[in-house]
Amino acid sequence: MNLQIRLRRLVFELGGQTAGLLILISTLLIHPIGTIALDIDSGGSLFKQHCSGCHVNGGNIIRRNKTLRLKALERNGLDNPQAIARVAREGIGQMSGYEDVLGDSGDQLVAAWIWAQAQNAWTQG
Repeated sequence: MNLQIRLRRLVFELGGQTAGLLILISTLLIHPIGTIALDIDSGGSLFKQHCSGCHVNGGNIIRRNKTLRLKALERNGLDNPQAIARVAREGIGQMSGYEDVLGDSGDQLVAAWIWAQAQNAWTQG
């Protein structure tokens, strides 16, 4: 029997409480950690190609208080990768959106990479 079918049956039998955990497990089985790491690296490449001209090391050469550092992101209501992806895709204030150049799901990749960098105070290595 297919693993996904078995997981669906188990979710149905156990109810909603453990559904989140089972979904996480099935996601990791379908998309191994190495793939997730590759996606984060892709986000870094997209950032370097399209964003680093203005946001060098998480800063902002145009508007100093609109950086990509954690405190500034939180202060501006960008406290999760989805909010950052929206800005990357649609733009905000003086910044244009980059949906066309980032490609399919590029906004999500860049946002995940930015969020990871912000969580690590933009220290490389």
